[in-house]
Amino acid sequence: MFALYNIGIRLYYLIIWLASFFNPKAKLWIKGRRQQSFVRYHNSIWFHFASLGEFEQGRPVLEQMKLTYPDRPIVITFFSPSGYEVRKNTPLADAVYYLPLDTRGNAARFINTINPSIVIFTKYEYWYHFFAQLYKRRVPLYIISGIFRDGQVFFKWYGGMHRKMLKCVRHFFLQDEHSRQLLAGININNTTVSGDTRLDRVWTNASNPKQLPEIEQFIGSHKTMICGSTWPDDEKLLAELVSEYPEWKFIFAPHELSMEKINHLADLLPPDSCIKYSALPITEGDNNRQCLIIDNMGMLSSLYKYGYMAYIGGGFGVGIHNTLEAAAFGIPVIFGPNYHKFNEAKALISLEAGFSISNEAELRAIVEKLTTDIAYYTASSQQAKQYVDTQKGATEKIVSFIRNSATA
Repeated sequence: MFALYNIGIRLYYLIIWLASFFNPKAKLWIKGRRQQSFVRYHNSIWFHFASLGEFEQGRPVLEQMKLTYPDRPIVITFFSPSGYEVRKNTPLADAVYYLPLDTRGNAARFINTINPSIVIFTKYEYWYHFFAQLYKRRVPLYIISGIFRDGQVFFKWYGGMHRKMLKCVRHFFLQDEHSRQLLAGININNTTVSGDTRLDRVWTNASNPKQLPEIEQFIGSHKTMICGSTWPDDEKLLAELVSEYPEWKFIFAPHELSMEKINHLADLLPPDSCIKYSALPITEGDNNRQCLIIDNMGMLSSLYKYGYMAYIGGGFGVGIHNTLEAAAFGIPVIFGPNYHKFNEAKALISLEAGFSISNEAELRAIVEKLTTDIAYYTASSQQAKQYVDTQKGATEKIVSFIRNSATA
């Protein structure tokens, strides 16, 4: 099994290398790893994030650990370019790297160089050689906001090697009770159900929102739908909604920001109805523009402050994006049908603060209900905000545990 794992890792690298000749993201993945060199540290705290979403999820713990251990260098690694390229200059870290390919030699060299005393991985990503090297050196490895599902390889008869990875983890901080039960079923009991650290992050963001004067100017007094992290399948449905609500404003923050994708979105919308954020501020002749397309990174979490309701993209693909950012501002959230892996989406649906749709008719129906039934809208908004307010607190549990473990 270990031989197959090592072969699989190298095949994966080969596939990414071949893709790098025509795929910009794959090119960054290869180029970034080839060009980086590592600075030697002592007694560092190493955080690993798969991508940008996991960074934002783990950020509250990162910030608190930095305050708790101000004398220790912080090292961050990313697997994906979408995380590294956006956060490579974050002031929260002393160094930011791409995670090297998971081979025994790479893992040993990297860990020898950064010399971590605490290692924290967010949500998922289990790399055998890195975990084994940390375990061998008795470096405590923590998983935060962990979540497990029945169908994962850890719980299959052939998942022995993957279960061995889990044995390398000092403690799991889990999002839900079901994850704890699954791990207990394979005799892993070093667990705490602490919740999802994203709730701490979105609560903090909503408590201290950024002011965006150009957005305020664009919106004026109009009701606004914030369409966050949208994909083409989402945008096709939303384009029809734009025509049906000419008195509304729509702000699109597409998941992919290539010029091709942005132009495709603009072509879906009514003629002369949209303007790009990079073209703001609005001139007098643009006052009638109905749609704004955000063509940069990093604004979405602040945009929800201006929304009457939100549509969250991804639900017609591999899964929805972050619904909590919108819910924290107390606005109802709508998303596509592929939400079942996301506990927060299921919770919001049960509270009638979140709504899953499968087609244009269902989207129209829920928007109409939220627009015409003010009492229903108000209750939905209150439930969304209350959910975030009552579920926060995972960060304090995690940092307190790690701090107490270090002094025990």
